[in-house]
Amino acid sequence: MNAKPRIYLQPALTLAVLTLISSGCTVATHYKKPDLPVPEHFQAAPGSEESNLDEWWQGFADPELKELVAKALQSNLDIKSAVSKIRQAREQEVIVGAAGLPSVGASGAGVQLYSKSNPLAGLAGGGGSSGGAASTDSSTNLHVYALALDASWEIDLFGGVRSGVEAARATSEAQVWQLRDVEVSLSAEVANDYLALRALQARRAVLAASIDHENELLQLASARQSAGLANEVDVNQERTQLARDQAQLPQLEAQAGATTNALAVLLGETAEGIQSELASMPATTEATPEVGQKLPAGLPSDLLRRRPDVRMAERRLAAATDQVGVAVAKLYPSFDLIAAASLASSSPSSLLSMRNFAALGIGDVMWPVFAGGRLRANVRATEEERAQAYLAYQSAVLAALQDAETAIVRCTTEERRLELLQGYVGAASSTSHIAADEYRTGIADFTTVLTAADAELDARDAVVQSRQSLAQARISLYKALGGGWSESDAPVSARRN
Repeated sequence: MNAKPRIYLQPALTLAVLTLISSGCTVATHYKKPDLPVPEHFQAAPGSEESNLDEWWQGFADPELKELVAKALQSNLDIKSAVSKIRQAREQEVIVGAAGLPSVGASGAGVQLYSKSNPLAGLAGGGGSSGGAASTDSSTNLHVYALALDASWEIDLFGGVRSGVEAARATSEAQVWQLRDVEVSLSAEVANDYLALRALQARRAVLAASIDHENELLQLASARQSAGLANEVDVNQERTQLARDQAQLPQLEAQAGATTNALAVLLGETAEGIQSELASMPATTEATPEVGQKLPAGLPSDLLRRRPDVRMAERRLAAATDQVGVAVAKLYPSFDLIAAASLASSSPSSLLSMRNFAALGIGDVMWPVFAGGRLRANVRATEEERAQAYLAYQSAVLAALQDAETAIVRCTTEERRLELLQGYVGAASSTSHIAADEYRTGIADFTTVLTAADAELDARDAVVQSRQSLAQARISLYKALGGGWSESDAPVSARRN
């Protein structure tokens, strides 16, 4: 009788065949970054060139602001949470990628069986009832030692695992851009709160100077009343004006305290930690921080590269596209290779002998013939997720363009307003001094003096608020243009696209 023929395939040849099959049968979707149309230039700033926005807060020429932003970027809790999410996403990459690699396990066992009876003899057909005494005296003392190695590999024939790896990688990159977006928003919020605090302190200084001036006017009115040159109405009017302005001080102090608390949260510490370093107040309006540098807005196409939220939306679209490939691959058969090898012996000294070696190899194919429409529904669901991600990407681009246009208009209009208000301050201050001098000589009545003083206070307060509004408008522009992070700081994986 002839033996059955056996066919042996060399491992290298087998791997080559599988690779060729795999490359030809993949059903993974191939992602391509969408090319969305954007305007050639901003309507409010045509022909602008891109500026360096990495550390835009340097333009305010305020060392304390620079220190606060650096501290926030280091200690803010949202920053730390975003960094943790990046680490989590990168570990998920490893988890997903492991599905495309062989799984290997090893085990070992040592067994000792002792029994006063001989159950094994009964199983083998010995130890009959006629040998009662001998059977009772018999015993079992068995030793078994074993080593085993098993391996399994699901061949990624249709690219499902590769699509999953690409989706996980795109998700990690989206988390990187999420961190950059947090950095952009955080630096803008710190600058906004800091400059708002300085503006409140400046307004308080302006109000305090006005109160000092009104005390002088009260003394003047009282002196003229004592000399019979003025009546009690003048004195009461000034007392009323003085009391009204004094009542505004607690309100400004309360707003300053609330702003300090908000700033402390951004820095990841309590308000007591920064209270002393922020307690100093500018003595005059001119001592308030700079309003920032006027900068070219750049081109709308720069937003697709500079804005982290746009980059994040694009990476999420890539991940959603790759997930479609994962879902489609589940419609096709899965191929598994399973191998096992073992060594077993009754003695540890002979355990490694090849005569105790046994091996097993299995090739397994599973095709989901019927799943109640679940798999195809899963494909359609992931396609809808991809459509939603595409719409979100479009929305992010449109929102970025809108933010930039709005911020440019705000900067332009507030610059003109501040220029007009500064002229208003000069005129109001001159009028107030003239009215006071004329009152001393009896030419003007006290109502004219009060009106002029009130107008000067309003003008100076309006200038401080306009400077703050202009600074905030420029901060909004820096943020809208995606400023606050450096390309050199971004991980390589986040700079590939």
